[in-house]
Amino acid sequence: MATLLRQSAFRLAPRLPTTASHKARFASTSTSPVTIKPSSQELRSGRLGERNLEQAIRSLHDDGLVVVSNVIAHEHLDRLNTRMVQDARKLQAMGKDMPFNYNPGNLQQDPPPIRDYFENTVFLNPIANQITTGLLGPKPKWTFCSGNSAMPPEPGRQPQRQPVHTDADFAHPSHPFALVVNVPLIEFTPANGSTEVWLGTHRGELSGLGVQDGQHGDRASGKIKQPLLEQRSQVRGPSQPVIEKGSIVIRDLRLWHAGMPNTTEEVRVMLAMIHFAPWYRNPMRLELAEDLQSVIESQGELQVPANWVGRDQAVQSYLNRGFGNSYDFGQVE
Repeated sequence: MATLLRQSAFRLAPRLPTTASHKARFASTSTSPVTIKPSSQELRSGRLGERNLEQAIRSLHDDGLVVVSNVIAHEHLDRLNTRMVQDARKLQAMGKDMPFNYNPGNLQQDPPPIRDYFENTVFLNPIANQITTGLLGPKPKWTFCSGNSAMPPEPGRQPQRQPVHTDADFAHPSHPFALVVNVPLIEFTPANGSTEVWLGTHRGELSGLGVQDGQHGDRASGKIKQPLLEQRSQVRGPSQPVIEKGSIVIRDLRLWHAGMPNTTEEVRVMLAMIHFAPWYRNPMRLELAEDLQSVIESQGELQVPANWVGRDQAVQSYLNRGFGNSYDFGQVE
């Protein structure tokens, strides 16, 4: 296992602090994420202006999450969604062997890593890259590309939610080091399982191993201790926002969140791509088909450590990847 950062880089606390200074630093009580609506000029240029970029960075610092609407054309999502819904049903048919996270209603599922389904506006969105670069530094490392599919309820099975958890279930810095770029392939609503988010839980004493139950390697690792959830809900409770199709959601990896039940008849797919700070020494690499190599190498906004494989191998292997805690997001010495 990779050698991780020393835990002394951050403070651990079994309880939430109640000092006046803490309340001042975490003053916002809004449970709704900030949504930025780019202007037509910003959409044409693929760049946010200074004011919207500042708002995005401020929201990530304060809330740990920001939504940017209307940045991906729907037709760029629809074809990928059709394929991934078909793939989700194949994975679901595996029964107990399906790659689920916490419960069978939430599948981890990779998109097909081949040119046919790769749209730059989805996987290399310039506004998403601008925001992650603005917070993490020049040329973040894109080393994780997967997704979460909330499945419709199966006959005889009660829909389940995930426990509230953090993806940072390892020793990590107390400052921003990784951002998740989520792309909903359809509109997200509470009915189809939009993610529950706990804004502001990505920093300070709320972020660290001391607030978690379970160890890395367990299916339920990163789960937040129940007494702390009850305390936090009195300060700033969770929300399950509606996210318009065509939006991107950028989330600090440390933020508390939970996958929710899908009570509709439609599979709900959300892509998840992680951008790590350029100084963060995570050794993971993407596995991509060789027909994407020229596309990836022609862009200059991200570092993309990748293993290039033949198209046939990519097609045969992408639904048989690791899932959940088989990925180690920690950094090496």
